[in-house]
Amino acid sequence: MKQLLSLLVLLLSINSLKAEVKLARIFSSNMVLQQGIENPVWGWADKNEKITVLFAGKVLKTKAGGDGRWHVKLPSMDYGGPYTLLVEGKNAIRLENILIGEVWVCSGQSNMEWIVQNVQNADKEVAEANYPQIRMFTVPKKVATTPQRDLAGGEWELCTPENVPHFSAVGYFFARNLFHDLNVPVGMIHTSWGGTVAETWMSPEMIAREPEFAEQLNQLKTFDMDAFVAERTKQIETVLGGTVPKEDAGLVNGKAVYAAVDLDDSAWHSIQTPKVWEEEGYPNIDGIGWYRKTVELTAEQAGLPAKVALAKIDDRDKTYINGRLVGETNMYNEDRLYAIPAGVLKAGKNVIAVRVEDTGGGGGIYGGDDQCYLLTGEEKINLAGLWKFSITEVNDVAVTLGPNDLPCLLYNGMLKPIIPYGIAGAIWYQGEANADRAYQYRKLFKDLISDWRAQWGLGDFPFCWVQLANFMAADQQPSESAWAELREAQTMALELPNTGQALAIDIGEAGDIHPRNKQDVGKRLELNALKIAYGKDVVNSGPMFDSMEVKGDQVYIHFKETGSGLLVNDKYGYVNAFAIAGEDQQFHWAKAELVDDTTVVVSSADVEKPVAVRFGWGNNPDDLNLYNKEGLPAVPFRTDSWKGVTE
Repeated sequence: MKQLLSLLVLLLSINSLKAEVKLARIFSSNMVLQQGIENPVWGWADKNEKITVLFAGKVLKTKAGGDGRWHVKLPSMDYGGPYTLLVEGKNAIRLENILIGEVWVCSGQSNMEWIVQNVQNADKEVAEANYPQIRMFTVPKKVATTPQRDLAGGEWELCTPENVPHFSAVGYFFARNLFHDLNVPVGMIHTSWGGTVAETWMSPEMIAREPEFAEQLNQLKTFDMDAFVAERTKQIETVLGGTVPKEDAGLVNGKAVYAAVDLDDSAWHSIQTPKVWEEEGYPNIDGIGWYRKTVELTAEQAGLPAKVALAKIDDRDKTYINGRLVGETNMYNEDRLYAIPAGVLKAGKNVIAVRVEDTGGGGGIYGGDDQCYLLTGEEKINLAGLWKFSITEVNDVAVTLGPNDLPCLLYNGMLKPIIPYGIAGAIWYQGEANADRAYQYRKLFKDLISDWRAQWGLGDFPFCWVQLANFMAADQQPSESAWAELREAQTMALELPNTGQALAIDIGEAGDIHPRNKQDVGKRLELNALKIAYGKDVVNSGPMFDSMEVKGDQVYIHFKETGSGLLVNDKYGYVNAFAIAGEDQQFHWAKAELVDDTTVVVSSADVEKPVAVRFGWGNNPDDLNLYNKEGLPAVPFRTDSWKGVTE
């Protein structure tokens, strides 16, 4: 009898676990549901299990299908809240503090992923980010060869100084502006991954219509992830000479074990420094590595004021001297220069230990040899050369597919699981990774927009993007440019309905692909949303090329989208960034001046019979100074269709 009762309890327990009703992870307390539409809510339960959903006084009933999936559509509602959502089957789920507002997806690569704590004036921005009616959801990173039914994690968070530092900066500033202008709740779903190409964010159905990806799509269909992981693990084990470490043994319970002066590092390998470790025999390994360097000092040297310079470190570091933490930075491209407190250095042996965390791409200490030194008083002691080195933790991403290895991987893992959550639209900041294929991007980007709209089934919902910022050294002479061609491809997507483009051509940084000014980016995106999604009477675009007239050796360029009129940020009235060419297709910098509120006249003494004009055409047209009076920069363009560098 006891055995029978035990078996009965076990069976009931198993049945209870099996019958648990679940919601998709995109649904949680504190979420925002989209105003003005029937919001889909879905999840999983036992086959044929009856489900009841209660929300805002409405009761909806459904039944799980043969695959266990169930779904309902909540009735369309106006702005408001907070509400409670109750889902009942054989168990119950209760979600609270739900608002009805405007929901936007923000996606792309690293400039969308760039977090609030790394923007200009970050301390002030974080301290003031107290907006309980703005809610944020960050999709966990995941590569997947097949469409996933759900996310691995994530939850909706209120916008507070505690939660905002690690959220997408562009997403936050967009939401903040929208909240101020509409005075309604705003929800942001952030799903992005730095360095990723557009095709990884597209569905298998759309990629099947792109002939250039046919071979890769076939690989995706037959890909054996387990075999791939096993092979990559074996390769890394060979490189490291042992098993793949999964937990950093150098930092234990906050104690920097590998920073100790008396640590025996004789078995560690040596690595040339400064240089990313991928170039020194550790390819495709992301994770944590420790560097150690011993420096002999005299008593006099040890007693002087001192600093240590370590060039740049990708991505994060904690730097120790003689076991003491002297500095740390969470930025991949900032010079490390740390003051050494008095008493840390000593006569004789001194150990510099650096813990480096690499989250993707290149990793480690990198830069010029002259940027690595120990400064004691006025004396520089060179630290470039061989350092002891050990990889102490390898990220899981190092042994699996990278997000760009095949198309569809991030659509499958980071987009499909949130579809068809109700949204108002999407904002997008991506293109850097596709710049060398800008001509292809003309079609690819339009197809991505169409793909997302088809997958969501909400019609031509608003889709707004950021045109690539100015970056790299400015050209001394007019030149061809892959980045200019990518910007052109982005502008061409405005041919699609309900699309908008925010420019960053005037706020980039020559030496940094990640401009810190994300505030203006968010505002310019929001202007597009106000115009396109909400029908507000605002100027959302900078001046755009409309037509040209050639009169002798002069060309008159007529603009549209001029707002209150063209404006030149130059006290002498000279317009920069124009180039002009004749039939020889050789461009020369042009003299340019305003004619009226919509027209600029350009000419060059080197071109008697002009046939083509370009504006802002280059990787970094850093002197661009043509705006409309609303403060939005003119859109780069060319009047010719001559073959580019990516065609």
